[in-house]
Formats: sequence, structure tokens, C-alpha cells
Amino acid sequence: QVQLVESGGGLVQAGGSVRLSCAVSGRTFSTYGMGWFRQAPGKEREFVAAIRWARGRTYYVDSVKGRFTISRDNAKNTVYLQMNSLKPEDTAVYYCAADTRDYSASYSYTGGYNYWGQGTQVTVSS
Repeated sequence: QVQLVESGGGLVQAGGSVRLSCAVSGRTFSTYGMGWFRQAPGKEREFVAAIRWARGRTYYVDSVKGRFTISRDNAKNTVYLQMNSLKPEDTAVYYCAADTRDYSASYSYTGGYNYWGQGTQVTVSS
């Protein structure tokens, strides 16, 4: 069983920065594909960023490119999401997800991940 625990959310002013962390249990974390998704009230959960285990390739939704950075520390079994230049429309619950099956082609879909964290709220005030 793989468990994910997010931390780092909170209230921030527009233009500010927040770093989310996701601690992952599991002996083979270095082989997991990892992703961040978010869900705003009344909206579907949407892809934000992903990092694959092979070569550490990263992917982002267009709306966060240049502002958000996903990274991983395999020694600490942790994945991060550094969020800069935050906007009110970034307000959402942010979820960390793990793909232990190597569904690399499905990195932007919720179905591409088989383990999820409980989510952490990020609120950006204008």
C-alpha cells in the first residue's frame, strides 16, 4: 500500500509563492510517476503538473507554465510543487498522485494514477 501526505497549503496574496510537499510511502518511490492535480469548488479535478521516474521529464498544464515547478527528491520520497506568481484562479484543493503502474502516456489524466493524497487547500487572495 502506498500512502501520500500533502502539506504546505494555505492563504497567500496574489503574486506570492507557496511550495507544496507530498511525502510518499513505498520502497520503490523512485520508479513512480508523480502528479499534482487541483480541484476548485464546482469544477472537475484538473491536471497541473507531472514528473516521470525515467529521466525526470516534467509536464505542465499551459496555465501554470513558467510559474509552477514540479520536482522530486527520491532520497526523501517526496515530490514538490513550487508555485510562484500565484493568481486568484489558482485557488483550489491540490492533490498529489502516484502512478505505480508506469502509465506514462496518461500522466495528465486522473485515471493514470492509482494512489492519491487527501489534498491541501491553497487560497490566493486578490
